[in-house]
Amino acid sequence: MSLRVTFVAAARSSSPLAERFEDDRPLDQAGWGEVERVAHELLPLAAAELRYCSPAPRSRATGEGLGYAPLVQLGLRDCDMGRWRGLTLGEAMAREPEAVDAWLADPRTTPHGGESLVDFITRVGGWLDTRPVEDGCRVVAVAEPSVIRAALVYALKAPPATYWNIDVRPLSTTTVTGRAGRWNLRFDGAPAQHSRA
Repeated sequence: MSLRVTFVAAARSSSPLAERFEDDRPLDQAGWGEVERVAHELLPLAAAELRYCSPAPRSRATGEGLGYAPLVQLGLRDCDMGRWRGLTLGEAMAREPEAVDAWLADPRTTPHGGESLVDFITRVGGWLDTRPVEDGCRVVAVAEPSVIRAALVYALKAPPATYWNIDVRPLSTTTVTGRAGRWNLRFDGAPAQHSRA
């Protein structure tokens, strides 16, 4: 029995430098524009038997804007950042530089009073492992880039520090196939380009 889960990264709700921990802002005009530009490419994913999204406003709006009518999943929520919720990394660093350094260095620490990186990865992986499995079943899940990074670290059984080396772009897709405890990262190549002679 094999499952195919395609993650779609939520559209951006702010510029990259203004990204906030557990950002609960809705999509802005630029984000909606991005969704409209790629909707025709991502619409085929709406044929998935199961369609989910994280509870974050931008993930819900992205899923709706792409025509998925997704079901909200608490297991796909962003990492609980405790008292750093709503801050940018720069703001947290300005307030608590030693705590931020400790958080970046040790994936088991929780200087912000929230969820550790290890616990976040485990939670997202638990969500992935508990999807209903029917051979060939397709799942689409719209989530924050951080959630997709956590899912990839879990699926690949990579060290938690790998999380910091994965870049997930807004509205990009990432697919894993397999079943609980046995996941594979799948790369779908672009259609072949035919050159004119």
